[in-house]
Amino acid sequence: MAAEEILELSNGRITAKIAAWGATITSLLVPDAHGNLADVVLGFDTLEPYMKGISPYFGCIVGRVANRIKDGKFTLNGVEHSLAINNGPNSLHGGLKGFDKVVWDVVEHKSGECPSITFQYHSKDGEEGYPGDVTVRATYSLPDSTTLRLDMEAVAENKATPINLAQHTYWNLAGHNSGDTLDHSIQILGKHITPVDENTIPTGEIMPVKDTPFDFTTAHKIGARINDVPGGYDHNYVLDCGKEKNGLKHAAKLKDSSNSRSLDLWTDAPGMQFYTANYVDGITGKGGAVYGKHSGVCLETQGFPNAINQPDFPSVVVQPGEKYKHTMLFEFSA
Repeated sequence: MAAEEILELSNGRITAKIAAWGATITSLLVPDAHGNLADVVLGFDTLEPYMKGISPYFGCIVGRVANRIKDGKFTLNGVEHSLAINNGPNSLHGGLKGFDKVVWDVVEHKSGECPSITFQYHSKDGEEGYPGDVTVRATYSLPDSTTLRLDMEAVAENKATPINLAQHTYWNLAGHNSGDTLDHSIQILGKHITPVDENTIPTGEIMPVKDTPFDFTTAHKIGARINDVPGGYDHNYVLDCGKEKNGLKHAAKLKDSSNSRSLDLWTDAPGMQFYTANYVDGITGKGGAVYGKHSGVCLETQGFPNAINQPDFPSVVVQPGEKYKHTMLFEFSA
């Protein structure tokens, strides 16, 4: 599999470009009500910036464990494991060379009624400090005219290990080159967040969002109260109040300011990191577009951050021979 390979997934309405490097969505063309296409994800024209580590996780799948692990340490079955520290005092998104910085194999590429691409990666025992061999699969598909689906699964082959995969696309529904997303409105189907300490590690409590700037149980503009949140939004929501459909919960609804495109996200994960690109600072992306602060929105469905060290959070441990599964459905409408 060539690292440079970028594959196309199209059904005539939406077209995705997905790289084997990090199983990364590099481009996603979505129509508005008038059929005008816009590329709604932040990224680069070539793979070089991704491979050189310039990308702040644009579009990729992160793992073995997404989000932060406190002090880069955890104990499992009496053994302490130490991970690379790459985010303040924490280990973030799988370490120095997580699943976003490896070449995945393309094991299937189907066209026809429901076009799909399946990527596979084998993570070795001890890789980035994590125990046991894990085989990971990610299938991107277009089940209908304006829906992108991602099915992730991972098998722990010989040791218990934490597994928590997330899709880290930065969305801008007005188009990747259209400036900040503060005028986007969002509804998040979560009545609670996991509040964090000064190092962005959850304290362990589950906090109601009612009467706080974190309350998006009804739609609000992202920018309306962002200044009341030091640094901007970078918080895990407990997905506890969305409708269910085919085993998936409604996690969020995002709309651009002119209402030309909306995105409904459905998932079976317990949490979702709502991140407003607070640390993106003048990165030159596709077509020379410069991505500044808040130029995209990440809706990363996930297990809770630092769950491996928080016994009260839903467990992210997968036992040997067991399978981790995580599905995301991105429904676009104009």
